[in-house]
Amino acid sequence: MSNIINEAASEPYQKKYRWVVLAAVWLLYASFGLCMRSLPPIVTPVLRDLNMRYSEMGFIMGSWQLVYIPVAVFAGFAIDKWGIRKSLFIGALIISLSEGLRYYATGFITLLPLVALFGIGGPLISIGAPKVVSSWFKGNDRATAVGIYTTAPWIGGLFSIAATNSIIMPLTGGSWRLTLLYYGILTLVFAFIWGIFARDSGEGGATSGASLKESFISLVKIRNVRIVLVAGLLTLFIEHGFSHWLPKMLENRGFTPEDAGFLAAVPLAAAIPTVLLLPRFIPGRSRGRYVAILSVLMSAGLLLSYIAPSWVRTLGLVVYGISAPSLLPLLMLVIMEQPQVGTKYMGLAGGMFFCVAEVGGFTGPLLMGGLVDFTDSFLSGIIFFSVTGILLGLVILMVRENKAFE
Repeated sequence: MSNIINEAASEPYQKKYRWVVLAAVWLLYASFGLCMRSLPPIVTPVLRDLNMRYSEMGFIMGSWQLVYIPVAVFAGFAIDKWGIRKSLFIGALIISLSEGLRYYATGFITLLPLVALFGIGGPLISIGAPKVVSSWFKGNDRATAVGIYTTAPWIGGLFSIAATNSIIMPLTGGSWRLTLLYYGILTLVFAFIWGIFARDSGEGGATSGASLKESFISLVKIRNVRIVLVAGLLTLFIEHGFSHWLPKMLENRGFTPEDAGFLAAVPLAAAIPTVLLLPRFIPGRSRGRYVAILSVLMSAGLLLSYIAPSWVRTLGLVVYGISAPSLLPLLMLVIMEQPQVGTKYMGLAGGMFFCVAEVGGFTGPLLMGGLVDFTDSFLSGIIFFSVTGILLGLVILMVRENKAFE
């Protein structure tokens, strides 16, 4: 009996139930990754069936990020005010609708708003997940939890990229419409699992004592937060611009859709152990330097994955998968561990981070699609992203060490 009382009275980070909450949010974030990467494997049949150009598809693939940008800050504020359980459940419902209703798309005009709808539900998941970790975990457990939840969108994306053309499309008789509908139904199932098992930690958010404007201004004044915002923008500019077009790039290099899907899944497979381990084992005082090194490796992987022959191309994809996916969780840890942020402001800080980062997430795929229409090649976009990776490394070196790690 005393153990039960102690468990109920303990802080969130002392409760064993925190791992159940983490597992539930993992499922939501996996469905986020599944739906986010569901279009790239089927670009070829969608372009054909809906009679669209590359630039139109690039705009569609970046449209949800465009919606995400204004929604993100308010989503973070809403999470702080309403609690993580309700907010993430609503986000998952919206994502499932966005994915499933694509079944009815008839062209650019009808597909665009359905994909853009993802940008309303997506922020509640991607901003809510770090809020869950910040509320329920501390110390080394927090770094471990960040690594665990960060694997979710990559595993969901890995399934989408690798299995869509090789497994799901054959099961649906080659119907990309049914494929997206099934992904939407799966997301709905995960939403109800979250609704049943999730709990709010009981810790208050920033809304209790400060307005949105005051909280926003106080966070922007933090030097490391400003630097990480810029780094996040550059990171998603590269990641989304490259990964959204990767299956089509490989098809243009002579691979079948099935083989392109498997090869495009290589970075995702390489990412899973990396994002699980690096956040825990990289010292907090050295995160800026490690992110800079990973940025350079990402640029090298980008170039090799497109211009190199045979096995060297695969090596480039592995290098990209080891480096690029680790950037966001490391940047998020920098924000979490700023003393002025903490759990209280994490929802709003996460909203600010993804609001700025998704500017890059939108412009990356759009720029690549436009460059392909203009040059009839993906090479110019690859070079642009590689140079941006070097710039990212220089920017993140300006992060100052947190005195708490000294």
